[in-house]
Amino acid sequence: MRTKTPADFYFDPVSPFAFLMWKRLREDDLGLEIRPVPVLLGALLNHWGLIGPAEVPPKRVQTYRMCQWLADRNGIALRFPDTHPFRSVEALRLLIALDARTDAVDAVFGAVFAQGRDLTDGAELERLGGELGLSDVQDRIASADVKHGLRANTEAAIARGVFGVPTLAIGEDLFWGFDTLDMVRDYLADPRLFQTAEMQRLGTLDYGVPRRAGS
Repeated sequence: MRTKTPADFYFDPVSPFAFLMWKRLREDDLGLEIRPVPVLLGALLNHWGLIGPAEVPPKRVQTYRMCQWLADRNGIALRFPDTHPFRSVEALRLLIALDARTDAVDAVFGAVFAQGRDLTDGAELERLGGELGLSDVQDRIASADVKHGLRANTEAAIARGVFGVPTLAIGEDLFWGFDTLDMVRDYLADPRLFQTAEMQRLGTLDYGVPRRAGS
């Protein structure tokens, strides 16, 4: 029996790209043992001084179109919720309360991007938690240990260099985005992928900040 390679999957259910990557990881046998790690995307962005693509008005619809096209092209059923982006912290805490079980991640992603359920609605979140065997959802997600778990996940992700979602971490190497799955396949086939002279040189390039016009 082939030994599977451990990999951490950092995600926030607000991300349609994370949904797409999760679906592909669940359906394709890449030889990975996936550990889902819920993290707060907003905290990652704030730490690195970034903003999400949906916060740039002309980029927003382009991003959504890209996600829909990728889903259609990959045979993944996708329907954006009526409101996006949305506050995902409660859904993340629900996942923490459920130990980020695979079936819970499936259910949360499915609720958002397949069924269009509003997980910012307390009653809807309560129903989803009940479907997953969790009672007293509101009390549970408000508990100190659940809040600490999400915060600890996010801080550990930042310390590892994670700046966005989805990110797949295999050893010390990070793969950000749904479109890196082919790179992951090549890396697993030959872990020396990043050890070529040119790949090594990429980490030594000078940081040149372009000058503004007229400066």
